[in-house]
Amino acid sequence: MLLLPSPPCLTPHSAFCVALLLLVHWGPSGVRCQNDTEPIVLEGKCLVVCDSTPSAEPSGNALGLSVRSGSGRVAFSAIRNTNHEPSEMSNRTMTIYFDQILVNIGSHFDPARSIFVAPRKGVYSFSFHVVKVYNRQTIQVSLVLNGWPVISAFAGDQDVTREAATNAGLVMMERGDKTYLKLERGNLMGGWKYSTFSGFLVFPL
Repeated sequence: MLLLPSPPCLTPHSAFCVALLLLVHWGPSGVRCQNDTEPIVLEGKCLVVCDSTPSAEPSGNALGLSVRSGSGRVAFSAIRNTNHEPSEMSNRTMTIYFDQILVNIGSHFDPARSIFVAPRKGVYSFSFHVVKVYNRQTIQVSLVLNGWPVISAFAGDQDVTREAATNAGLVMMERGDKTYLKLERGNLMGGWKYSTFSGFLVFPL
């Protein structure tokens, strides 16, 4: 009678390889995110992350494997395409409107209101560049988050005809938070194709 040696215990590396083989065998349809809401697919492949130092209370399985979504692309970029409109609207409502969309991946930027609504909790990057056309005036522009200014910029050189209020920063947002550009001071007298507002999701939390 031939005696076979008992199989050795799986090392973390071999366990990881076995898990990958099972995922390949089952396909992406067998993988679900931790809250079991929807399948996770990244370019038709499963993205598996091995946590070599799992926490004391892991949220994943016993192998320390977790699945992260690769489909959460969020980005927008908009410009003011006309010289006077919608700048005249901005002077009345103090919201700076952008009437031409360059990029709106995920459709989370509302062009009618020029407001971005965060689809999920995460860190977002925003930048803006708002041009004043006439001298002898000062404009101040703020990035407003849920009604509160978080970053601001101004343009007020009396000897410069065309000057821009520009700034950029990272902002932590919850799902459903709203952000837009507000004209805090001065009047917008143009900015045809030179004024821009852009943002994107850096990473979810």
